[in-house]
Amino acid sequence: MRTRPSRTRARALALAAATALVAALAGTTSAPPAQAAPVALVSAQSGRCLDVAGNDANPGAAIQIWDCNGVPGQGWTLTAAGELRAFDGTRCLDALNWGTAPGTALISWSCTGGANQRFAQRADGAIVHQQSGLCVDVTNGRTANGSPVALWTCNGRDNQRWTSVAGGGGGGTSYPGPGVVTGSTWAHDPTVVKRPDGSYLVATTGRGIPLKTSRDRTAWTDAGAAFPNGTPWTAAHTMGDLWAPDLSYRDGQYWLYYSASSFGTSNSGIYLATSPSGNAGTWTNRGLVVSTTSSSGYNAIDSDLVTDAQGRLWMSFGSFWSGIKLVPIDPATGLRSGTAMHSIANRSAGIEAPDILYRDGYYYLFVSFDRCCQGAQSTYRVAVGRSTSITGPYVDRAGVAMTNGGGTEILAGRGSVHGPGHSATLRDTDGDVLFYHWYTDAGDSRLGINLLGWDAAGWPYVR
Repeated sequence: MRTRPSRTRARALALAAATALVAALAGTTSAPPAQAAPVALVSAQSGRCLDVAGNDANPGAAIQIWDCNGVPGQGWTLTAAGELRAFDGTRCLDALNWGTAPGTALISWSCTGGANQRFAQRADGAIVHQQSGLCVDVTNGRTANGSPVALWTCNGRDNQRWTSVAGGGGGGTSYPGPGVVTGSTWAHDPTVVKRPDGSYLVATTGRGIPLKTSRDRTAWTDAGAAFPNGTPWTAAHTMGDLWAPDLSYRDGQYWLYYSASSFGTSNSGIYLATSPSGNAGTWTNRGLVVSTTSSSGYNAIDSDLVTDAQGRLWMSFGSFWSGIKLVPIDPATGLRSGTAMHSIANRSAGIEAPDILYRDGYYYLFVSFDRCCQGAQSTYRVAVGRSTSITGPYVDRAGVAMTNGGGTEILAGRGSVHGPGHSATLRDTDGDVLFYHWYTDAGDSRLGINLLGWDAAGWPYVR
């Protein structure tokens, strides 16, 4: 049984900050000792990672720089023999066709032990190809995603200097930090909608459902509460804060789903309100959508409205107990349609906060794993799976069903960023955006915003 502490008051002692591993060698040509775990090799000029294009494990894939995202094609191990291995040691950084001239392309290839696959890292961060004496170089000093990497005459410039950071190839420390957010930065369980005028409206967990607005997705201003006079109609489920809102905009109306619950129980309800403006105090209660009791076996909180490829409405929801559920929604009322219910994700440990994004023929199910609401001791993290059908089955990158504990991690705590989770996605003009909350060392909950990237296999990562 889950015990869910107050979302707005949870505070805890800071976790010890995760340390970044910086590999630097004395001397100019000697190979370093083998690394115990993969590292990300970060370009000093661009801040992007040495990357196997498309995260492609097949021999011959090109080498480039790309936003650091922790995929196996960015996890490098420098062995005692001088090999730079990726993909769990199955592929090596290789000078194409044994080339030794400046401009020779670098590729990922089966490890052969050949001289064209031997490198050493100098104390200044340069990575030297032992056969040619040339350096691993981002071509023409480029900094954009996809810029090619080749061998070039060593010159000490930033496009030839690389920093080793622990956590490459899937470890959490290579995740980027939260994007810049200013103004009113407190948030818990954020949801977002883009308004017709191009501004943004965020709603969060809290008394009356706090609201924030922004013109640029960076500077945020408090905008009151959706229900400044309370929600007496939720008294059967809670006398305290309202949780986990979900915002959308349809046919000239803002829709707001939100949860009311009693801590540590599944005595919960998800309600709907609508507003013509989205402003504080303008919301009208439209009724109870779904509810649960202690005998239901699942929990009616953490809702997310999604439109499928055929234009039908669905709501995913759930927290702990038997996991994540999906029910059809009547587009005329916004309430539940019929009695059908699909189970789409579950695991033996914590799972909650579903959010479904449709993209290029796949439904991507984002969820949060493990413990929320413990301040700096929170272990929340974001995972994802996908399906070609809204009702599933959803599987992770390894093919494990999300109903059987599957889920590919894309964001986790690192350094002074603790427990990132309860995410919401937004399709914006500059790409897909992930909103979430995270905790400081002092246990304060903050709004996190990052762009999502998509690899060649169609899987998301945090930029």
